[in-house]
Amino acid sequence: MVEPERIRDPELLRAYDALLTEDERKKRDRFRFEKDQHSCLVTRALVRTVLSRYEDVDPKDWRFVMNDYGRPEIAEPQSAHTLKFNLSHTNGLIACIVAREREIGVDVEDRERSGKLLDVADRFFSPTEVAALRKLPEKEQLDRFFLYWTLKESYIKARGMGLAIPLSQFSFAIASDISIAFDAKLDDDPDSWQFTAMSFGRRHALAASIRRVAADYVRLELHETVPLARSSMTYARQSRS
Repeated sequence: MVEPERIRDPELLRAYDALLTEDERKKRDRFRFEKDQHSCLVTRALVRTVLSRYEDVDPKDWRFVMNDYGRPEIAEPQSAHTLKFNLSHTNGLIACIVAREREIGVDVEDRERSGKLLDVADRFFSPTEVAALRKLPEKEQLDRFFLYWTLKESYIKARGMGLAIPLSQFSFAIASDISIAFDAKLDDDPDSWQFTAMSFGRRHALAASIRRVAADYVRLELHETVPLARSSMTYARQSRS
């Protein structure tokens, strides 16, 4: 993970720009505001440098393609196709998750964003999630909303289909662990998934969905980094899974 607002070193930013393809530069430059251009640049640097920790590939040599639903995937090098990754960004935070030969998804959200969040829940959450949310004391509803939202987003991103999967067709239950249940319309196995949710500071909520292979358990390590910096920071953080 990276906090883009903290990266302002001109030398680092020039190094990030050198990693981009012309198409990526054009995409960055289409953003109207400098803040969004900066976030796009740091995101591209993050994914390239993180993937190069897992394969002997220069960060500038990665090439990507979008699947039919708009999720970026590795196009080149062919030798790295066992790597899967997913990205998420919000105000103040960018996350990249990587694994081998399994579906994965990540979502980060800014808890400080405004809006009628319970109305959003009524529109997009399952009836059981809405009922559980509204039973909570008002002071706990905000955290539970973002817990549900990040989990649901991370799941549809792991499936690689985005909102082609209606958010109301699956439900999360929050107890000592996190479990999922599917509507009959959605063909998936609840036991094949592992979920993790945590906070990054007070401001940000994060969740990850990971497809299990042969009922294994995957250890999720959280690293805070600055791409191409000489040193990076690693933190052990409380997670809910």
